[in-house]
Amino acid sequence: MFSFCADPASLDGLAWLTCYLTTTKHMQLYYALGTVLLLLAITAPAALAFGFGGAMAARSHILPLRWFGKAYISVVRGVPDIAFFLFFVIAIDQAFEWVRHKALCPDWDQPIRQGNDFVVCQAAKLPLGTAPQWVHETYGFSLAVLTFAIVFGAFGANVLFGAMRAVPRAQMETAEAYGMTRKQSFWRIMVPQMWVYALPGLSNLWMVLIKATPLLFLLGVEDIVYWARELGGTANPRFTEYPHGDWRIWYFLALMVFYLGFTRVSEVALERLMQRLSLGQATTGGEAQRKAAA
Repeated sequence: MFSFCADPASLDGLAWLTCYLTTTKHMQLYYALGTVLLLLAITAPAALAFGFGGAMAARSHILPLRWFGKAYISVVRGVPDIAFFLFFVIAIDQAFEWVRHKALCPDWDQPIRQGNDFVVCQAAKLPLGTAPQWVHETYGFSLAVLTFAIVFGAFGANVLFGAMRAVPRAQMETAEAYGMTRKQSFWRIMVPQMWVYALPGLSNLWMVLIKATPLLFLLGVEDIVYWARELGGTANPRFTEYPHGDWRIWYFLALMVFYLGFTRVSEVALERLMQRLSLGQATTGGEAQRKAAA
């Protein structure tokens, strides 16, 4: 990156470290850090949407929909995350390709399942073999986001389902007595109040989601843990023109500091959000605020 980095053998001290930390491979590490933050930024609201939909389905008066919601919560929460990640990515990728295969290659006369192989026509491949690298990376990242959203959405659905039940029934009955429909009382009374009951569980879920980001490597996305392991090691010279000893402990120490700092910032932000949501609520936090203001 810098002109004085042209000859690594002539460098030492701070100049060597500066050039070392700005190599192309280290840029990949910084890019992977941005990927992790982008994953969290997209997955959190997506998982919340899945969770809200699952909670509404689980409390639906339509029996099949209620069965579906409860099955979604129970099945996904009951399967280990790693096993679900490995299964779901393969399953949804093959499902997309199967649909495209049926639509784009109707004259195909060979079986799609050939032993352990899943074979579709070239036009049905996702992404296409001729697609640029960024398309492959975006597709893999999209599958990762969808997988994370479905898995953590099931946990979020369980939290939101309990939060909906925690809203006092008397308030819903009062709303109905004032002439509100069931739909109006749900959106105007239950939904605004349920968040104060849901936030502690959602906060824990957010922390677990942060810690689960290293699972990106299982989904084919090169994350910060992958690059820390490769850049910190000594056995693979293709990762650096600046040979060094086994520095993995320092790379993983930096990752630990990053995750601890990120979770600490999250704790502070969530605590302030909890205080805001508790204002005026008939909860322990709301009562404490009223007493403090008196």
